[in-house]
Amino acid sequence: MAGPSLRPHVHWAQRHRELFLRVDLSDVRNPDITITDNVLHFRAQGHGAKGDNIYEFEIEFLEPVEPKPVCRMTQRQLNITVQKKESNWWERLTKQEKRPLFLAPDFDRWLDESDAEMELKEKEEEKINKMKIESRVPKDPFKHLKKGYLVMYNLVQFLGFSWIFVNMTVRLFILGKGNCYSFYDTFHTISDMMYFCQTLALMEIMNSLIGLVKSPLIPSIVQIFGRNFVLFVILGTLEEMQSKPVVFFIFYFWSIIELFRYPYYMLSCIGIEWKPLTWLRYTAWIPLYPLGGLAEAVCIVQSIPIFSETGKFSLGLPNPLNVTIQFPFVLQIYLIGLFLGVFVNFRHLYKQRKQHLGPKKRKMK
Repeated sequence: MAGPSLRPHVHWAQRHRELFLRVDLSDVRNPDITITDNVLHFRAQGHGAKGDNIYEFEIEFLEPVEPKPVCRMTQRQLNITVQKKESNWWERLTKQEKRPLFLAPDFDRWLDESDAEMELKEKEEEKINKMKIESRVPKDPFKHLKKGYLVMYNLVQFLGFSWIFVNMTVRLFILGKGNCYSFYDTFHTISDMMYFCQTLALMEIMNSLIGLVKSPLIPSIVQIFGRNFVLFVILGTLEEMQSKPVVFFIFYFWSIIELFRYPYYMLSCIGIEWKPLTWLRYTAWIPLYPLGGLAEAVCIVQSIPIFSETGKFSLGLPNPLNVTIQFPFVLQIYLIGLFLGVFVNFRHLYKQRKQHLGPKKRKMK
């Protein structure tokens, strides 16, 4: 059983508007702290000067205070903040003139009245200066228009890629019926919508260039131009590539990634964060980006023999050089750039994932 209640050591300090009490108790349990009729009642179990016991005390304040104290416990002590009803400087803490034995000044926070007035004056000046600076910053008259544009852009892209994903899923599991027809007919069914979405995606580069969004420019360029190169140059110009199964996987991986990315940005524009969507936005890319990059690489490798046979996009230089720049060679160089681009995006997204999903740093109290 716990012994009789004891009084802990209490240290106090003040400002013009607040009182600070530091109770020297560690491992505090079951604290009961109330203010009734301007008297603070404290009772708690913890480890103090007399060991682990129940400690309690009462303080009748010199002047009226607010009845709702704010408490903050740490492993070594318990801090209580009490608001004064009127902003002024007290000559002492308690109504009784003789200071209780358990009560002492908190020299770590102690200020004389003149020092406290200086501190208060500095805070007020800082607040005034902050208001002046904010008033000097011109308000953007197009703020709501920009926000509306970004919301509509992300909504349109989300609807477009959703249509692609749903259409491909239905064709695969319902219309295909196991005969893989949906693999070979993907481009002719989906290409118009994919052309629209990927052409519209060029606006993301412009948005980053003019500072409309804070996303870095290089990762956006790498992803958008990389996709458009595969879509417009490889698939759009070679009919032989349009019926290959790899097209299905390219379009499918692209669409799944955007199902999470665009609604996340759309909600961010209006200040809404949905944690499951945030987790998907910064996690789904881990398997999808390598798979998408691999599908693009397979597509390029399959196209090289076709470009070699047809000579399309190969450039012959005039004599006396008599040199031909073979497009298949360009594609081989591009393959190296493709994997470097995947690395750039991986690094960017990994940093973003740590920022949004990493462990939060606790503030020291």
